[in-house]
Amino acid sequence: MKMFMPSPDLAYNSTTFAWWENGFTDEEIDAICTMGERAPPQSAIIGQGVRDENIRGSTISWLDNEGWLADRLQHIARQLNGKFFGLDLWGFGELFQYTTYKYVKKSKQHYDWHMDNGPNDNVPRKLSMVLQLSHPSEYEGGDLELMTGNIPHVCKKQKGLLYAFPSYILHRVTPITNGTRRTLVVWISGPRFK
Repeated sequence: MKMFMPSPDLAYNSTTFAWWENGFTDEEIDAICTMGERAPPQSAIIGQGVRDENIRGSTISWLDNEGWLADRLQHIARQLNGKFFGLDLWGFGELFQYTTYKYVKKSKQHYDWHMDNGPNDNVPRKLSMVLQLSHPSEYEGGDLELMTGNIPHVCKKQKGLLYAFPSYILHRVTPITNGTRRTLVVWISGPRFK
């Protein structure tokens, strides 16, 4: 596991989510998509290997958590964590998840309400980040929603926009009604909450 440097103290201001704009150029986003499309695809699962398209329907592939992409994501995570969350983080304990939601007539791909509980209790997920790789004109539906109160917050659709939130925040991706939505999902691990 590549360990993070400590987060900078940027006048910590607690919040339930934050975002980062313009962290990647169009060329870098295209490179991420190329890596994701070249990696072996698999149907997304829930829990311990369970496939239930009523809860989650999408295709995923796994990308290496080292190199230029990891360096950039680490920088963004450290800045956001230092400014907004103040979580005790170790680093990337899992590979990066390239996720594709497509409009399929029989079942509109989506991911119902969930928290980002990890598959490995030894690598607790603390901070979740979702990087939007598709332009909003490429799809309809597919909203990332965060339950931060009694009404879900609908995240802004913008290519290259990254949303970050503690992994225990309830969230979902609404059904795709047209086109294809591509994202990169990253989890940063740390010691268990106490």
